[in-house]
Amino acid sequence: MKSDAEDTPTADAPILPVTLQGVALRLGGAFVLEDVSLELGQTGCTAIMGSNGAGKSLLLRMMHGLIAPTSGDIRWGGAAPSEVMARQALVFQKPVLLRRSVAANIDFVLKVRGQDRAQRDALLDHVGLLHKSAQPARLLSGGEAQRLALARALATEPEVLFLDEPTASLDPASVLAIERIVSDARSRGVRIILVTHDLGQARRMADDVVFLHKGRVAEHSTAQAFFPDPQSDAARDYLNGRLVV
Repeated sequence: MKSDAEDTPTADAPILPVTLQGVALRLGGAFVLEDVSLELGQTGCTAIMGSNGAGKSLLLRMMHGLIAPTSGDIRWGGAAPSEVMARQALVFQKPVLLRRSVAANIDFVLKVRGQDRAQRDALLDHVGLLHKSAQPARLLSGGEAQRLALARALATEPEVLFLDEPTASLDPASVLAIERIVSDARSRGVRIILVTHDLGQARRMADDVVFLHKGRVAEHSTAQAFFPDPQSDAARDYLNGRLVV
């Protein structure tokens, strides 16, 4: 029998694929997620979709280790989520930024991780914010703030990048700018797990789709199969704007 230490990935061992077996989450006396079983592969972009209240953001947070499931098991290469959090990053719908300059937001992450601050300017240039490096982060627009949040996440050199509605309420130009940053990260091998309501975004970015309905996985298939021919009634109604919860 393997010990927990033998199951835990080393710094050089891959943490993917991730497997969920019979995962459930109970809040306020009711199940908000139930019997979730999935395996997500080592590469690409997974879109988690579903109507409001389906459990998408909660599932994302459980996979990242911010919330412990009530029952079931989540494993990253044999490890619990809490054991690999340092190798992942999460960007929320509303960026949580330090009340400092744009540059200081990146410097803080690099310092904590013992990395060279020389990377800061390259990261800010990559997300189009180098010219605002001395500006207080609180003065950024919504799209700029989200790009800074992405730059800060990428400063941790994550193997997995979780995105929770990263472009909600942003203008089309900001949406495309953020998608370009995420797509570039994916092309460099970062595994993307994305919660989104934006069908166009999911079509552009996703390799596979996990569709949740009332806290359960209604289907999980490739994006190429899901969008033209969803197999569940709930997914068909969702794509056609008819889903009632």
